[in-house]
Amino acid sequence: MSKQIQAIRGMNDCLPTDTPAWQHVEQILRQTAASYGYSEIRFPIVEMTELFKRSIGEVTDIVEKEMYTFTDRNGDSLTLRPEGTACCVRAGNEHGLLYNQEQRLWYTGPMFRHERPQKGRYRQFHQFGLEAFGIGTPDIDAEVIMLTARLWQQLGLTPYVKLELNSLGSTEARAAYRDALVSYLEQHKGMLDEDSLRRMHSNPLRVLDSKNPALTEILANAPKLADYLDEDSATHFARLQQLLTLAGIEFSVNPRLVRGLDYYNKTVFEWVTTELGSQGTVCAGGRYDGLVEQLGGKATPAVGFALGLERLVLLLQSLQLLPELPAIADIYLMALGEQAELAALSVAERLRADLPSARIMVHCGGGNLKKQIKRADKSGAAIGLIVGEDELARGEITVKWLREDKPQQTILLTELAKTLAFSA
Repeated sequence: MSKQIQAIRGMNDCLPTDTPAWQHVEQILRQTAASYGYSEIRFPIVEMTELFKRSIGEVTDIVEKEMYTFTDRNGDSLTLRPEGTACCVRAGNEHGLLYNQEQRLWYTGPMFRHERPQKGRYRQFHQFGLEAFGIGTPDIDAEVIMLTARLWQQLGLTPYVKLELNSLGSTEARAAYRDALVSYLEQHKGMLDEDSLRRMHSNPLRVLDSKNPALTEILANAPKLADYLDEDSATHFARLQQLLTLAGIEFSVNPRLVRGLDYYNKTVFEWVTTELGSQGTVCAGGRYDGLVEQLGGKATPAVGFALGLERLVLLLQSLQLLPELPAIADIYLMALGEQAELAALSVAERLRADLPSARIMVHCGGGNLKKQIKRADKSGAAIGLIVGEDELARGEITVKWLREDKPQQTILLTELAKTLAFSA
C-alpha cells in the first residue's frame, strides 16, 4: 500500500460535521452586511507581490516572514493573498469604482500566512472583510463598528466580546509620535526583548503591542499617542466616541492599540474576548485614508474591518452557541425489488421538481427494508418513502413518518407532492 498523502501543516480540511457551523456563520455575515447596503466583491487568491509590499509595509512581519511568495513562469513575483484590504483597493482602482464615489463592499475567502500553526491561527485561514470607500467623516467609522456589534448580537456573542478603540492620527502626527517613541525606547534599550529591539527602528508602534509581561511597566510609561494627535484626528475621534455612546455601544480607549499594518490612520479598533486564550482578537479594523492613493488611485478616504472565520467558529463552539447539526435530508426514498429500484430515481426527480426546497435522498446500493430504514433514520430525515413493486404497479407509494408517532399510509404517487407539502 502506498503512503497516504496528508494535508499541509496549518491548512485544514472542513469536514461535513463542521460545514453547517460555517454555513450558519457565513449566512449571518452575508445577511448583516446586506442589511447595511454592502455589496459582495470577489478578487483573485494570487496577486502581484508588490501590492502587499506597498500596502502592508516591507518591514512588517507579514511581508518579512509570513507571505507565500513565488516566481511564476513569466518571471513575475506573485503572492498568495495574506489579507483582503489591499486586494479590494487594487480591484476598486483597476475597475474605476473608487474615485469620487461611495462604495460599500464585503468579501470572504481564504488568506495565507506562513505562521506557526496553533489554536485559532492557521496558514490557510478564512476571513470576512468589509470596506467603505469615499466617506471621510466619523459617522461611517461608527456605522462599521455598529455593524460588527450587530453581528455579535445575531451570533449570541455580545456578552463575550469587548470593543477597544484608539486613534493613530494623521501621517504627520504619527511620524512625530514615532520619533518620540523611538527616543524613549532607546533609553530603555537594555530592558527590551529581542522582538522589540528588532522592531524599535523599523516598526516601533508594534512594540506597544508586545505581549511580553516583562515589558509592561516600560510600555505603560511610554509616550502616549493621544498627546500627539492633530486637531482634526482628535475631533474625529471624539465624534466617533459620541456616536457610539449614543448607539449604546460600550467601548474602552486602549492607547496601546496600534494594529499591525502600515496603512492605518485615525480610527483603529478591535473586538476582543477572553474565551480563546492568547488568540483574543475576534475582529479588527480601522481607517486607511491614504491607501487608495498609495496604490495608484486618487485620494479616497476608507474604513473597514476583517474577522477570521476559524477563530469565530471556534469561539462559538467553545461557548456552545452553534445550532444543532441539521439533518442531511428531509425525505429519504427507499425501494424494494428490481422494478422499484429502477423507478426510485425518477420518482425522486419528479418530487424535487414539485418540492424544490425539500432535500431528498435516494437509497442506493440495494439491501433489505431493515437496512434501508436504518440508513433513513441516520440521515435525520423526517419522512421515509417506500416504493414497492406491487405499489408501483398500482401507482402508489408508502409514506412512513420517521420522527413522529403516526401510522404509515399508502397514497397515490400523483398525490405525493401535495401530501408531503401539507405535512411539512
